[in-house]
Amino acid sequence: MKINQFGVIETTFEQKLFELKSIGFYDAAIKAAAQKGPVALFAALLQQAATTTAVTTNFSNYMVSEHQDLADFFANSMQLNVQEFDSVALQLLQFVENVDYTLAEAVKAAQTLGLPLADIEGDWSTDDVLTAWYSLLTTHTKNGLQFIDLLASHGYFKATNESLFFNGKAMVTFDTNNLKKEVVYVETDLDTDNDGIKDLVRVDIIRPTTKQLVPTLFTASPYYQGTNDVISDKKMHSVNVPLERKRPNRVTYDDIAYQEAPAKVLASHEATGEAMEATETFYPTSHVDLNNYFLSRGFAVAYSAGVGTRDSDGMQDTGSPDQVASMQAVVEWLAGNRRAFVDRTSGVTIKAQWSNGKVAMTGKSYLGTLATAVATTGVDGLETVISEAAISDWYQYYRDNGLAIAPGGFPGEDMDVLAELVYSRMQDAGDWHRTKEQWTQKQTEMAQAMDRVGGNYNTYWDARNYLKNVPNIKADVVMVHGLNDWNVKPRQVFRLFQKLQELNIVKKLYLHQGQHIYINNNRSLDFSDQMNLWLSYKLYDVDNQAVTQLPDITWQSNQQPDTWQTQASWGQVTPTAISLANVQTPVSYTDQQTKQAYVNYSQDYQTWRSLMMDRDKHELDHARIMFLQPQQAQDLLIDGEVSLQLRMKSSANVGLVSAMLVDYGKERRLTTKPVPQGEQIDRGQNWQPTSLMEFELAKATPFKMITIGHMNMQNRENPWHVDDLRPHEYVDLTLTLQPTLYQLTAGHQLGIVIYGTDFEMTVRGNQHITYTIDTKHSQLLVPVAQVTD
Repeated sequence: MKINQFGVIETTFEQKLFELKSIGFYDAAIKAAAQKGPVALFAALLQQAATTTAVTTNFSNYMVSEHQDLADFFANSMQLNVQEFDSVALQLLQFVENVDYTLAEAVKAAQTLGLPLADIEGDWSTDDVLTAWYSLLTTHTKNGLQFIDLLASHGYFKATNESLFFNGKAMVTFDTNNLKKEVVYVETDLDTDNDGIKDLVRVDIIRPTTKQLVPTLFTASPYYQGTNDVISDKKMHSVNVPLERKRPNRVTYDDIAYQEAPAKVLASHEATGEAMEATETFYPTSHVDLNNYFLSRGFAVAYSAGVGTRDSDGMQDTGSPDQVASMQAVVEWLAGNRRAFVDRTSGVTIKAQWSNGKVAMTGKSYLGTLATAVATTGVDGLETVISEAAISDWYQYYRDNGLAIAPGGFPGEDMDVLAELVYSRMQDAGDWHRTKEQWTQKQTEMAQAMDRVGGNYNTYWDARNYLKNVPNIKADVVMVHGLNDWNVKPRQVFRLFQKLQELNIVKKLYLHQGQHIYINNNRSLDFSDQMNLWLSYKLYDVDNQAVTQLPDITWQSNQQPDTWQTQASWGQVTPTAISLANVQTPVSYTDQQTKQAYVNYSQDYQTWRSLMMDRDKHELDHARIMFLQPQQAQDLLIDGEVSLQLRMKSSANVGLVSAMLVDYGKERRLTTKPVPQGEQIDRGQNWQPTSLMEFELAKATPFKMITIGHMNMQNRENPWHVDDLRPHEYVDLTLTLQPTLYQLTAGHQLGIVIYGTDFEMTVRGNQHITYTIDTKHSQLLVPVAQVTD
């Protein structure tokens, strides 16, 4: 086990004393104890901590050494050193003797566990004890909390409803038993239902009861007002259809570039008065865990599903400029720059008088996507976004290089299916019947515009490509993404991160080994602490060195559990060319299965994928070409985008090429879904506990997919230009796979598997097509760096 803490800041001894005093660990009683020496001071600090149930005053329950308990130590010792302090500290931090450490090697154990405890040689002074106690309070327990937060969860802080900061982070001082829950309706500049009146969008707010002004964490979630799962599932597109030939064209980007339409002249809602408080409330359902964490620390939280959702006006359209603008309007109201109403009919306006005008946007997947999108508007008041597993270009989510591509695990999903899922207005029968005809027409238009059959990049997709608008970003950006996320694939964050390098803003990136998940309840990384440091700086103006303290890139090792490393860059390594001519040339494979195999793999694409990577001979050998490199003599780091430069031909006038980069070598690898650790993390004091999670080593496997890519051979130049493809005629193309950051272990082999149909992600035409690769004129480009300790 190892704890990786990047959110602990260094400060002066004088500042430590000031902060210890502010949280009750340097009062008159403790000062008096300090006059009696370091041992008495240590006892007094523990007595103060024992005002909570996290620490006991029965000091005989703690051991200082194998032969002495803490009670006896306090009674008979005059001096204290690091070995004695760390022996007790490890117990306070919930580590278990003879499981996580031994008393005889407490200092070594603390270092091995990665704990930022004070390491002071010799006999300690009282100043040393105070320094060590300060460090202990900032150190993570075995079960996922800073020690000060463990004390807080057991009632150490009384609910003052006033902000208090320790080590640069907001403390649990707000009463979550008396939160205000209110609803407002923000007036947008949109008319997505074409009634000539500005659309209103509902916003739910949860905030502490306090006299001070507070900042807001805003989560834009189209799912928030409910989802239509059954109806949406019925709209899933069939992927058991042939790949269709496309008419070649000479389309340029300028031909399809999105241009914003002139603003309409719309009627505003009549204002009849102003209220100081909202009149509607709501019953909170499941909310974002990171937001729950901050509610007890003096931050308000707001949720909105945007236009075209339950209790809001308008029509839903996945990722559209209108959807983004509706969420932008919420930020503007929170920042004091737009008006809202207490309900949809009275005309009574309301201001966010409780807000300090500073907003952060949070959330994963669609939620993080809209956070990124709103940031690209440059809206005032948005100080930062924490976007996790977010889409930066919708084309790259449901399409890729001229192909309709499913997010991993969701064959047949598309923009119209997702829109159907979140059009929650249909959950109110009256509202649904009033809007059914208009919604049906909207869906028809969407299906046509997204062009599932053609798969080309067009104006519809260009309007949903937020990367074009990155230069508008003024907010600092925190990004989190899984390197094994095949739902929102790594290219989404890679391209955004690359574009952000051109801007003079702060950008922080976290790359983990998981799939489509949150990491705020991870045991081995102090992510919530880091975000506390970050948001205390961004939204409360705390001078806490957050910009320099937090690494620019933090990534989780794929080789060792509990190991998080830092990087200065991602994707800046020059690729190494690897020839594919070490086998006979040309080589061919056929993209057709027997009827029974086709049915089986359509129903079980995980088995299909595993077989495609398996080096042994089997029934899928005809459908792939595998190129294996020699065993690695030393570890290598693959850093960035791997590309295949291929000269190949199709036996038909259509063709698609897919490829997987694979790590071959029997190894226990990390789970891509974190495993519950049997503990609950408290998000305040008896407030919204969540499961503590960690990535663990799974059973040994012979191989692992590192990354993947797909292309329509008719879009080999770019996704909007369609080239001709003639049967049996070689063409040159470059297939760039999803970016990665992956350490290949010495003794393993790097392999590339090239094939056609991807039973999980592409259409499954089961067409009789033979593909041939000229290996003499083909190569693999891999950005590899030597691994240094």
